[in-house]
Amino acid sequence: MTIQPTAEQPMQVREVSEGIKGWLDKLGTVWVEGELTSYQIRGGHAYAKLRDLNEDVSLSLVVWRSTLAKLTEQFQQGDRVVVFGKIDFWVKGGTLSLQVMNMRHAGLGNLLEQLRKLAEKLAAEGLFAAERKQPLPFLPQCIGLITGKDSDAEKDVRRNAELRWPAVHFRTIHTRVQGEGTAEQVIAALETLDADPEVDVIIIARGGGDFMHLLPFSDEALVRAAAAARTPIVSAIGHENDRPLLDEVADLRASTPTDAAKRVVPDTAEQLDLVTQLRARLRRRVTEQVVNETRQLAALRSRPVLAEPSWIVDRHGEELMRLAARGEELVRRQVDDAERDLASLTQRLSALSPEGTLRRGYAIVERQRNDESAIVTNTEQVRAGDALSIRVTDGRIEATVE
Repeated sequence: MTIQPTAEQPMQVREVSEGIKGWLDKLGTVWVEGELTSYQIRGGHAYAKLRDLNEDVSLSLVVWRSTLAKLTEQFQQGDRVVVFGKIDFWVKGGTLSLQVMNMRHAGLGNLLEQLRKLAEKLAAEGLFAAERKQPLPFLPQCIGLITGKDSDAEKDVRRNAELRWPAVHFRTIHTRVQGEGTAEQVIAALETLDADPEVDVIIIARGGGDFMHLLPFSDEALVRAAAAARTPIVSAIGHENDRPLLDEVADLRASTPTDAAKRVVPDTAEQLDLVTQLRARLRRRVTEQVVNETRQLAALRSRPVLAEPSWIVDRHGEELMRLAARGEELVRRQVDDAERDLASLTQRLSALSPEGTLRRGYAIVERQRNDESAIVTNTEQVRAGDALSIRVTDGRIEATVE
Protein backbone atom coordinates (compact mmCIF):
# COMPACT_ATOMS: atom_id res chain seq x y z
CA MET A 1 0.00 0.00 0.00
CA THR A 2 1.42 3.35 -1.11
CA ILE A 3 1.75 5.87 1.69
CA GLN A 4 0.13 9.21 0.80
CA PRO A 5 2.49 12.17 1.31
CA THR A 6 1.64 14.55 4.10
CA ALA A 7 3.04 17.76 5.45
CA GLU A 8 4.96 15.70 7.96
CA GLN A 9 6.14 13.20 5.33
CA PRO A 10 6.28 15.13 1.99
CA MET A 11 7.60 13.72 -1.29
CA GLN A 12 10.99 14.75 -2.61
CA VAL A 13 11.26 16.83 -5.77
CA ARG A 14 13.12 13.98 -7.40
CA GLU A 15 10.25 11.60 -6.65
CA VAL A 16 7.68 13.96 -8.14
CA SER A 17 9.79 14.57 -11.26
CA GLU A 18 10.45 10.87 -11.75
CA GLY A 19 6.75 10.19 -11.34
CA ILE A 20 5.84 12.74 -13.98
CA LYS A 21 8.46 11.25 -16.31
CA GLY A 22 7.06 7.78 -15.73
CA TRP A 23 3.51 8.86 -16.51
CA LEU A 24 4.62 10.66 -19.70
CA ASP A 25 6.69 7.69 -20.85
CA LYS A 26 3.50 5.66 -20.97
CA LEU A 27 2.16 7.94 -23.70
CA GLY A 28 4.64 6.52 -26.21
CA THR A 29 5.05 8.21 -29.60
CA VAL A 30 2.58 10.61 -31.21
CA TRP A 31 2.00 12.61 -34.41
CA VAL A 32 1.43 16.34 -33.80
CA GLU A 33 0.54 19.12 -36.26
CA GLY A 34 1.30 22.78 -35.70
CA GLU A 35 3.19 25.90 -36.81
CA LEU A 36 6.86 26.54 -36.08
CA THR A 37 6.97 29.86 -34.22
CA SER A 38 10.73 29.54 -33.78
CA TYR A 39 13.41 27.28 -35.26
CA GLN A 40 17.11 27.45 -34.35
CA ILE A 41 20.04 25.12 -34.84
CA ARG A 42 22.68 25.15 -32.10
CA GLY A 43 25.52 22.69 -31.73
CA GLY A 44 24.12 20.55 -34.52
CA HIS A 45 20.76 20.13 -32.76
CA ALA A 46 17.52 21.93 -33.62
CA TYR A 47 15.34 23.63 -30.99
CA ALA A 48 11.88 24.90 -31.89
CA LYS A 49 8.47 25.95 -30.65
CA LEU A 50 5.39 24.26 -32.11
CA ARG A 51 2.20 26.32 -31.79
CA ASP A 52 -1.33 25.00 -32.02
CA LEU A 53 -3.09 26.03 -35.23
CA ASN A 54 -6.20 27.29 -33.41
CA GLU A 55 -5.27 28.01 -29.79
CA ASP A 56 -2.49 29.95 -28.12
CA VAL A 57 -0.74 26.79 -26.91
CA SER A 58 2.88 25.90 -27.64
CA LEU A 59 5.12 22.90 -27.17
CA SER A 60 8.92 22.77 -27.16
CA LEU A 61 10.60 20.58 -29.77
CA VAL A 62 14.07 19.07 -29.75
CA VAL A 63 15.59 17.49 -32.85
CA TRP A 64 18.86 15.74 -32.02
CA ARG A 65 21.73 15.86 -34.49
CA SER A 66 21.30 12.27 -35.64
CA THR A 67 17.61 12.82 -36.44
CA LEU A 68 18.26 16.21 -38.08
CA ALA A 69 20.72 14.62 -40.49
CA LYS A 70 18.05 12.18 -41.70
CA LEU A 71 15.41 14.82 -42.48
CA THR A 72 15.01 15.39 -46.24
CA GLU A 73 13.33 18.80 -45.96
CA GLN A 74 14.52 22.19 -44.74
CA PHE A 75 12.50 24.05 -42.13
CA GLN A 76 12.17 27.62 -40.93
CA GLN A 77 10.03 29.79 -38.72
CA GLY A 78 6.45 30.00 -39.98
CA ASP A 79 6.35 26.53 -41.56
CA ARG A 80 3.31 24.36 -40.94
CA VAL A 81 4.58 20.89 -40.03
CA VAL A 82 3.57 17.43 -38.85
CA VAL A 83 5.90 16.03 -36.18
CA PHE A 84 6.38 12.47 -35.01
CA GLY A 85 8.02 12.14 -31.61
CA LYS A 86 7.95 11.14 -27.98
CA ILE A 87 7.12 13.32 -24.99
CA ASP A 88 10.13 13.71 -22.73
CA PHE A 89 10.40 15.25 -19.27
CA TRP A 90 13.82 16.44 -18.16
CA VAL A 91 13.98 15.54 -14.50
CA LYS A 92 16.83 17.86 -13.51
CA GLY A 93 15.36 20.97 -15.12
CA GLY A 94 11.70 20.14 -14.80
CA THR A 95 11.03 20.95 -18.45
CA LEU A 96 8.82 19.13 -20.92
CA SER A 97 9.53 18.79 -24.63
CA LEU A 98 8.77 16.63 -27.61
CA GLN A 99 11.77 14.69 -28.89
CA VAL A 100 11.32 14.67 -32.68
CA MET A 101 11.90 11.44 -34.61
CA ASN A 102 10.50 12.68 -37.91
CA MET A 103 9.17 15.97 -39.27
CA ARG A 104 7.65 17.01 -42.58
CA HIS A 105 5.87 19.99 -44.07
CA ALA A 106 2.10 19.87 -44.03
CA GLY A 107 -0.54 21.58 -46.18
CA LEU A 108 0.75 24.96 -47.32
CA GLY A 109 4.17 24.05 -46.06
CA ASN A 110 4.48 21.39 -48.75
CA LEU A 111 3.70 23.94 -51.45
CA LEU A 112 6.21 26.39 -50.03
CA GLU A 113 8.85 23.69 -49.97
CA GLN A 114 8.13 22.77 -53.57
CA LEU A 115 8.34 26.42 -54.61
CA ARG A 116 11.58 26.81 -52.70
CA LYS A 117 13.13 23.84 -54.49
CA LEU A 118 11.89 25.11 -57.87
CA ALA A 119 13.31 28.57 -57.14
CA GLU A 120 16.69 27.04 -56.24
CA LYS A 121 16.65 24.98 -59.44
CA LEU A 122 15.83 27.94 -61.68
CA ALA A 123 18.33 30.18 -59.89
CA ALA A 124 21.03 27.57 -60.40
CA GLU A 125 20.28 27.66 -64.14
CA GLY A 126 20.84 31.43 -64.12
CA LEU A 127 17.25 32.41 -64.94
CA PHE A 128 17.18 34.93 -62.08
CA ALA A 129 20.61 36.44 -62.82
CA ALA A 130 20.68 40.23 -63.05
CA GLU A 131 22.99 40.24 -66.09
CA ARG A 132 20.40 38.49 -68.27
CA LYS A 133 17.67 41.07 -67.61
CA GLN A 134 16.89 43.40 -70.51
CA PRO A 135 16.58 47.19 -70.15
CA LEU A 136 13.17 48.71 -70.81
CA PRO A 137 12.76 51.04 -73.80
CA PHE A 138 12.73 54.73 -72.89
CA LEU A 139 9.48 55.44 -74.74
CA PRO A 140 7.56 52.32 -75.86
CA GLN A 141 5.29 52.98 -78.83
CA CYS A 142 3.23 49.84 -78.15
CA ILE A 143 2.78 48.10 -74.79
CA GLY A 144 1.63 44.49 -74.62
CA LEU A 145 -0.70 43.91 -71.64
CA ILE A 146 -1.68 40.50 -70.25
CA THR A 147 -4.38 40.72 -67.57
CA GLY A 148 -7.87 39.69 -66.58
CA LYS A 149 -10.84 41.01 -68.51
CA ASP A 150 -12.44 44.13 -66.98
CA SER A 151 -10.00 43.90 -64.07
CA ASP A 152 -8.88 46.77 -61.86
CA ALA A 153 -5.31 45.94 -62.86
CA GLU A 154 -6.05 46.66 -66.52
CA LYS A 155 -7.77 49.94 -65.65
CA ASP A 156 -4.90 51.04 -63.40
CA VAL A 157 -2.24 50.32 -66.02
CA ARG A 158 -4.06 51.99 -68.91
CA ARG A 159 -5.25 55.03 -66.93
CA ASN A 160 -1.87 55.84 -65.40
CA ALA A 161 0.05 55.19 -68.64
CA GLU A 162 -2.27 57.41 -70.69
CA LEU A 163 -2.10 60.17 -68.07
CA ARG A 164 1.67 60.18 -68.30
CA TRP A 165 1.91 59.79 -72.09
CA PRO A 166 -1.40 60.22 -73.96
CA ALA A 167 -0.02 58.84 -77.24
CA VAL A 168 0.83 55.43 -75.79
CA HIS A 169 -0.73 52.45 -77.55
CA PHE A 170 -1.78 49.14 -75.95
CA ARG A 171 -2.18 45.65 -77.34
CA THR A 172 -4.12 43.77 -74.65
CA ILE A 173 -4.79 40.03 -74.32
CA HIS A 174 -7.24 38.95 -71.62
CA THR A 175 -6.52 35.70 -69.77
CA ARG A 176 -7.42 33.95 -66.57
CA VAL A 177 -5.40 35.31 -63.64
CA GLN A 178 -6.15 32.59 -61.07
CA GLY A 179 -7.22 29.01 -60.97
CA GLU A 180 -6.85 26.15 -63.43
CA GLY A 181 -5.62 27.03 -66.90
CA THR A 182 -4.13 30.38 -65.88
CA ALA A 183 -0.50 29.48 -66.61
CA GLU A 184 -1.34 28.01 -70.03
CA GLN A 185 -3.35 31.07 -71.12
CA VAL A 186 -0.69 33.50 -69.91
CA ILE A 187 2.02 31.52 -71.75
CA ALA A 188 0.01 31.62 -74.99
CA ALA A 189 -0.58 35.37 -74.65
CA LEU A 190 3.09 35.96 -73.84
CA GLU A 191 4.23 34.06 -76.93
CA THR A 192 1.77 35.98 -79.13
CA LEU A 193 2.91 39.41 -77.90
CA ASP A 194 6.59 38.42 -77.97
CA ALA A 195 6.25 37.46 -81.65
CA ASP A 196 4.66 40.84 -82.50
CA PRO A 197 7.43 43.16 -83.77
CA GLU A 198 5.43 46.28 -82.84
CA VAL A 199 5.29 45.41 -79.11
CA ASP A 200 8.18 47.06 -77.25
CA VAL A 201 7.46 45.83 -73.71
CA ILE A 202 5.04 43.37 -72.09
CA ILE A 203 3.26 43.91 -68.74
CA ILE A 204 1.74 40.94 -66.92
CA ALA A 205 -0.64 42.48 -64.38
CA ARG A 206 -2.83 41.17 -61.57
CA GLY A 207 -4.22 43.02 -58.58
CA GLY A 208 -2.64 40.98 -55.80
CA GLY A 209 -4.38 38.10 -54.01
CA ASP A 210 -3.67 35.40 -51.48
CA PHE A 211 -0.95 32.79 -51.80
CA MET A 212 -3.08 30.15 -53.51
CA HIS A 213 -4.35 32.65 -56.10
CA LEU A 214 -0.79 33.59 -57.04
CA LEU A 215 0.42 30.01 -57.56
CA PRO A 216 -0.07 30.01 -61.38
CA PHE A 217 2.50 32.81 -61.63
CA SER A 218 5.09 30.47 -60.10
CA ASP A 219 4.41 27.75 -62.68
CA GLU A 220 7.72 26.44 -64.07
CA ALA A 221 6.54 26.52 -67.69
CA LEU A 222 5.42 30.14 -67.35
CA VAL A 223 8.69 31.17 -65.70
CA ARG A 224 10.72 29.52 -68.47
CA ALA A 225 8.57 31.13 -71.16
CA ALA A 226 9.19 34.55 -69.59
CA ALA A 227 12.92 33.87 -69.43
CA ALA A 228 12.98 32.90 -73.12
CA ALA A 229 11.07 35.99 -74.30
CA ARG A 230 13.00 38.50 -76.41
CA THR A 231 10.72 41.39 -75.42
CA PRO A 232 11.32 42.97 -71.98
CA ILE A 233 8.76 41.78 -69.42
CA VAL A 234 7.35 43.68 -66.42
CA SER A 235 5.74 41.60 -63.66
CA ALA A 236 2.99 43.56 -61.88
CA ILE A 237 1.34 40.87 -59.78
CA GLY A 238 1.08 43.29 -56.87
CA HIS A 239 1.92 41.26 -53.77
CA GLU A 240 4.74 42.00 -51.36
CA ASN A 241 4.65 39.05 -48.96
CA ASP A 242 4.23 36.09 -51.33
CA ARG A 243 6.23 37.02 -54.41
CA PRO A 244 5.63 34.59 -57.30
CA LEU A 245 8.62 33.28 -59.25
CA LEU A 246 7.55 35.38 -62.25
CA ASP A 247 8.76 38.43 -60.27
CA GLU A 248 12.25 36.93 -60.08
CA VAL A 249 12.65 36.15 -63.79
CA ALA A 250 10.96 39.31 -65.14
CA ASP A 251 13.18 42.11 -66.41
CA LEU A 252 11.41 44.48 -63.98
CA ARG A 253 9.23 43.81 -60.96
CA ALA A 254 6.57 46.42 -60.19
CA SER A 255 4.90 46.49 -56.78
CA THR A 256 1.46 47.25 -58.27
CA PRO A 257 -0.10 47.67 -61.73
CA THR A 258 -0.02 51.43 -61.15
CA ASP A 259 3.67 51.24 -60.39
CA ALA A 260 4.18 49.25 -63.60
CA ALA A 261 2.60 52.02 -65.69
CA LYS A 262 4.82 54.63 -64.03
CA ARG A 263 7.96 52.55 -64.53
CA VAL A 264 7.28 51.76 -68.20
CA VAL A 265 5.97 55.08 -69.53
CA PRO A 266 7.76 58.40 -68.94
CA ASP A 267 5.75 61.37 -67.68
CA THR A 268 5.18 64.03 -70.37
CA ALA A 269 5.33 66.90 -67.89
CA GLU A 270 8.49 65.56 -66.29
CA GLN A 271 10.18 65.10 -69.67
CA LEU A 272 9.23 68.60 -70.84
CA ASP A 273 10.54 70.04 -67.59
CA LEU A 274 13.74 68.03 -68.03
CA VAL A 275 14.17 69.33 -71.59
CA THR A 276 13.67 72.90 -70.34
CA GLN A 277 16.28 72.41 -67.64
CA LEU A 278 18.75 70.88 -70.09
CA ARG A 279 18.25 73.70 -72.59
CA ALA A 280 18.85 76.26 -69.84
CA ARG A 281 22.01 74.46 -68.73
CA LEU A 282 23.23 74.27 -72.34
CA ARG A 283 22.54 77.96 -72.90
CA ARG A 284 24.50 78.85 -69.75
CA ARG A 285 27.42 76.65 -70.74
CA VAL A 286 27.57 78.10 -74.26
CA THR A 287 27.33 81.67 -72.95
CA GLU A 288 30.10 81.02 -70.41
CA GLN A 289 32.26 79.46 -73.11
CA VAL A 290 31.82 82.40 -75.48
CA VAL A 291 32.58 84.91 -72.69
CA ASN A 292 35.74 83.03 -71.70
CA GLU A 293 36.94 82.74 -75.30
CA THR A 294 36.27 86.47 -75.89
CA ARG A 295 38.21 87.35 -72.76
CA GLN A 296 41.16 85.17 -73.79
CA LEU A 297 41.15 86.62 -77.30
CA ALA A 298 41.22 90.18 -75.91
CA ALA A 299 44.14 89.24 -73.65
CA LEU A 300 46.07 87.81 -76.58
CA ARG A 301 45.43 90.86 -78.77
CA SER A 302 46.70 93.16 -76.03
CA ARG A 303 50.12 91.51 -75.98
CA PRO A 304 53.00 93.40 -77.75
CA VAL A 305 53.68 90.51 -80.07
CA LEU A 306 50.19 90.87 -81.59
CA ALA A 307 49.79 94.62 -81.09
CA GLU A 308 52.87 95.31 -83.36
CA PRO A 309 53.43 92.09 -85.34
CA SER A 310 55.85 93.74 -87.84
CA TRP A 311 58.69 93.63 -85.28
CA ILE A 312 58.87 89.90 -85.76
CA VAL A 313 59.68 90.36 -89.46
CA ASP A 314 62.13 93.21 -88.77
CA ARG A 315 63.91 91.22 -86.10
CA HIS A 316 64.45 88.17 -88.25
CA GLY A 317 64.75 89.86 -91.70
CA GLU A 318 68.55 90.29 -91.53
CA GLU A 319 69.06 86.76 -90.32
CA LEU A 320 66.82 85.50 -93.13
CA MET A 321 68.89 87.36 -95.76
CA ARG A 322 72.13 85.99 -94.34
CA LEU A 323 70.77 82.48 -94.39
CA ALA A 324 69.53 82.95 -97.97
CA ALA A 325 72.98 84.12 -99.14
CA ARG A 326 74.66 81.25 -97.36
CA GLY A 327 72.23 78.83 -98.91
CA GLU A 328 72.91 80.20 -102.40
CA GLU A 329 76.66 79.86 -101.86
CA LEU A 330 76.33 76.31 -100.65
CA VAL A 331 74.18 75.34 -103.63
CA ARG A 332 76.65 76.95 -106.10
CA ARG A 333 79.54 75.12 -104.44
CA GLN A 334 77.72 71.83 -104.67
CA VAL A 335 76.93 72.42 -108.37
CA ASP A 336 80.60 73.23 -109.14
CA ASP A 337 81.78 70.12 -107.31
CA ALA A 338 79.24 68.03 -109.20
CA GLU A 339 80.37 69.45 -112.57
CA ARG A 340 84.01 68.61 -111.80
CA ASP A 341 83.08 65.09 -110.76
CA LEU A 342 81.03 64.66 -113.96
CA ALA A 343 83.92 65.81 -116.17
CA SER A 344 86.32 63.45 -114.44
CA LEU A 345 83.92 60.51 -114.77
CA THR A 346 83.36 61.35 -118.45
CA GLN A 347 87.09 61.26 -119.13
CA ARG A 348 87.50 57.96 -117.29
CA LEU A 349 84.54 56.47 -119.10
CA SER A 350 85.92 57.55 -122.52
CA ALA A 351 89.33 56.07 -121.72
CA LEU A 352 87.86 52.76 -120.62
CA SER A 353 85.18 52.43 -123.31
CA PRO A 354 85.71 50.20 -126.41
CA GLU A 355 85.30 53.25 -128.66
CA GLY A 356 88.30 54.86 -127.00
CA THR A 357 90.34 51.75 -127.65
CA LEU A 358 89.34 51.81 -131.33
CA ARG A 359 90.51 55.45 -131.66
CA ARG A 360 93.93 54.38 -130.56
CA GLY A 361 94.23 52.17 -133.71
CA TYR A 362 92.81 48.92 -132.42
CA ALA A 363 90.03 46.99 -134.18
CA ILE A 364 87.51 44.32 -133.26
CA VAL A 365 87.51 41.29 -135.56
CA GLU A 366 84.43 39.06 -135.80
CA ARG A 367 84.30 35.74 -137.64
CA GLN A 368 81.17 34.78 -139.59
CA ARG A 369 80.67 31.03 -140.06
CA ASN A 370 77.45 29.08 -140.51
CA ASP A 371 75.30 32.06 -139.54
CA GLU A 372 77.23 32.32 -136.27
CA SER A 373 79.60 35.08 -135.22
CA ALA A 374 82.47 35.06 -132.72
CA ILE A 375 85.19 37.53 -131.66
CA VAL A 376 88.62 36.58 -133.00
CA THR A 377 91.43 36.89 -130.47
CA ASN A 378 94.10 34.61 -132.12
CA THR A 379 94.93 33.11 -135.56
CA GLU A 380 93.88 29.62 -134.61
CA GLN A 381 90.27 30.71 -134.56
CA VAL A 382 90.12 31.35 -138.33
CA ARG A 383 90.79 29.34 -141.50
CA ALA A 384 90.93 30.11 -145.19
CA GLY A 385 87.62 31.22 -146.62
CA ASP A 386 86.16 32.53 -143.31
CA ALA A 387 84.30 35.79 -143.60
CA LEU A 388 85.53 38.50 -141.25
CA SER A 389 83.90 41.74 -140.03
CA ILE A 390 86.46 44.25 -138.83
CA ARG A 391 85.03 47.09 -136.68
CA VAL A 392 86.95 50.37 -136.59
CA THR A 393 85.98 53.76 -135.18
CA ASP A 394 83.84 54.90 -138.11
CA GLY A 395 82.38 51.62 -139.36
CA ARG A 396 83.09 48.05 -140.41
CA ILE A 397 85.37 46.44 -142.99
CA GLU A 398 84.27 43.13 -144.51
CA ALA A 399 87.15 40.72 -145.42
CA THR A 400 87.85 37.11 -146.31
CA VAL A 401 90.75 34.96 -144.95
CA GLU A 402 93.13 33.67 -147.76
